[in-house]
Amino acid sequence: MTLRPSEKNLITCKKTVTAKLEENAELTIENQHLRELLAEDEGGGQSTQLSKSRQTLEKLYEQGYHVCNRDYGTRLDKGESCAFCLDVIYGER
Repeated sequence: MTLRPSEKNLITCKKTVTAKLEENAELTIENQHLRELLAEDEGGGQSTQLSKSRQTLEKLYEQGYHVCNRDYGTRLDKGESCAFCLDVIYGER
């Protein structure tokens, strides 16, 4: 079976898109790693003083989700803050 030129172009485009998506994912990871290194070198803000697990909780909270034991995983209302969540992220333990 012989492929038509349009089919060959489609296959080439798919390969190119796949390669670009892989490159984008690699660069995104590298960029995040470099940002973390830069933040460490500069002495960074409060989030660099947090452990990795607390940084993850902080990101979830900033995306609008509860991270406290009471309401974990439920959505925060628009403009709502939760003292329990803030204690989990920034509290001393």
